[in-house]
Amino acid sequence: MTVTATSVDQPDQLQPSASGTRGARLLRLVPAVASALCGVLLYVSFPPRTLWWLALPAFAGFAWVLRGRSWKAALGLGYLFGLGFLLPLLVWTGVEVGPGPWLALVAIEAIFIALVGVGVAAVSRLPAWPLWAAAVWIAGEAVRARVPFQGFPWGKIAFGQADGVFLPLAAVGGTPVLGFAVVLCGFGLYEAGRLIAEKRRSRAVWRGAAAAALLSVAVPVVGAVAARPLVSDKAEDGTRTVAVIQGNVPRSGLEFSAQRRAVLDHHVRETLRLAADVKAGKVARPDFVLWPENSSDIDPFANPDAAVVINEAAKAVGVPISVGGVVERDGKLLNEQILWDPVKGPTQTYDKRQIQPFGEYLPLRGLVGAINKNWTGMVRQDFSRGSKPGVFDLDGAKVGLATCYEAAFDWAVRDTVTHGAEMISVPSNNATFDRSEMTYQQLAMSRIRAVEHSRTVTVPVTSGVSAVIMPDGKITQKTGMFVPAYLVQKVPLRTSKTPATELGILPEMALVLVAAGGVGWAIGSGLRGRRAGGA
Repeated sequence: MTVTATSVDQPDQLQPSASGTRGARLLRLVPAVASALCGVLLYVSFPPRTLWWLALPAFAGFAWVLRGRSWKAALGLGYLFGLGFLLPLLVWTGVEVGPGPWLALVAIEAIFIALVGVGVAAVSRLPAWPLWAAAVWIAGEAVRARVPFQGFPWGKIAFGQADGVFLPLAAVGGTPVLGFAVVLCGFGLYEAGRLIAEKRRSRAVWRGAAAAALLSVAVPVVGAVAARPLVSDKAEDGTRTVAVIQGNVPRSGLEFSAQRRAVLDHHVRETLRLAADVKAGKVARPDFVLWPENSSDIDPFANPDAAVVINEAAKAVGVPISVGGVVERDGKLLNEQILWDPVKGPTQTYDKRQIQPFGEYLPLRGLVGAINKNWTGMVRQDFSRGSKPGVFDLDGAKVGLATCYEAAFDWAVRDTVTHGAEMISVPSNNATFDRSEMTYQQLAMSRIRAVEHSRTVTVPVTSGVSAVIMPDGKITQKTGMFVPAYLVQKVPLRTSKTPATELGILPEMALVLVAAGGVGWAIGSGLRGRRAGGA
C-alpha cells in the first residue's frame, strides 16, 4: 500500500496573528521608551525645580531597563536615557547660537552615559550589584568631567540635590560621594522592590540579597543624617559685610558684548546707588564689594576712561571692589578679576583657569569654521588660561574666586580653600543665556560648593540671579533676573576644612576603582561561564 504525503494546514491557534506580532513589537519598545522617560524624570529633578527626590525613581527605572541586558542593548538604552536627561537639561546652550551646537553637545555627552549603561548591565549580575552600579555611574561622571576639551561636568547628579536630604554628604566626600549616595539609593529601591515581588529564591539566598538591597537604601540616608554636624554657619574668624552688585545689561544675548561701555556704566551706577544708600544710613557699609564676571569688558589697564569710572565707584563706596574685566596682557587675552582699591587702584588679579570651550576658546577652529563661519566670528580670539588659584586678601578676609564655569569643576573651587579662602565668590555672566534654566542650575552648583567646603558663597551675576549663600547651602538673599540690584549682608568667615576639602580627589578615585573592580569581576564571571558552558 502506498502512502501519499499531503500538506496539512496548521491549526489556527498555532499561527501567529498579525495583531500578536504587532503586540510583540510594541512590547520590545517598552524598555526603550521607559529608558528615555526615566532620563526626562531625572532632568525634572534638577533646578529650578525642587523635586530632587525624583532622581530616585529615575534611577530605579533605569535599573529596571538595564538589569541583565546584553551589552548592545544596554548601550542603546543608556544612550536613550542620556538623551532624555541631557536634551532638556542643556537646551540653554542653543539659546543664542541655534540648535546645532546644543544637539552636537548632547549627542557627544550621551555617549558617556551609554557606556555607563553597558557597565551597569554588566555588574547587574553580581551580588550587591547596586553598589557596583552606582560606582560605575560616578566613574562615568569622572570621565565626562575631564574629556573632551578638559571636560563638561554639567549634569552631575550632585548638582540636582541642593534641596535634598543627601546634601550633607557633600561635606564628606564632595560631589562624587553625594552623587553616589543618590544613585545607590535609586538602584537599591529597584532591587528591594524586585526581591519583594520575587518568591522563587531559597530563603537563605533571598535574605542575603534583600539585606544588600535594603542597605543600599538605608546607608545613604543614615550617612546623610550622620553628616549633618559637618554643616555649620558658625563664624570661625569673625564676620564681614559684603556687597554684591548686579548692574544688569542693556539687553540679553550675545549682543551685550557689543555694549561693553554700557555694561560697565550700569555696574558703576548701581555701586554709586549703594554708596548713596550707605551715606543715608539705609544699609550697612560693606567691607568690600563684588562685581560679576565681564562687568568691565573694557580693559581698564589699556583704557583710561574705564579706569576713571571704576575708580570713581571705588572712591564713592570707600572700600575695595573686585571687578570682572577682559584684559589683554603680553599678547594674551584674559578673563580677569581685578581687586580695585579706592586709594591704590588695582592691587591683585586672578585669571580664570578653566575657560569654556566654544565660548572663550574655539577647539577645532578650522573644522568649526567650515561648518559655520558665524561661530568662528563669535570667538575671534581665544582666551588664555590662568595658572594660579585666586584668593584675594581683603583687609584680612581671604576671598576665594571661581569664575562662572569654574564652579562646575571640583578642583577649581577646592584649591581656593586649600590656599586659605575663608569664603568663596563665583562671579558670573549669564546674560548670553537669557532667562533659561542655566542660571538656576549654576546657582545650585554654588549651593553644593558652600556645603562641600563649609564656606559662605556669593554669586554676583551681570543679569541675575545674584545671591548670597550660607555655608549650609541656604540662600539668604537673591535678586531677580535682568534688573539692576545690590545685596548687602554680614557673612561668617570660616577656616576649618571639611573631610571633602581634605580628601580632595580621593573619594572619586576610590569609587572609580570600585567601578573598575565590579566591571572586571563581571567580565571574568562571564568568561568563566562561557568556558563552563562550552565544556
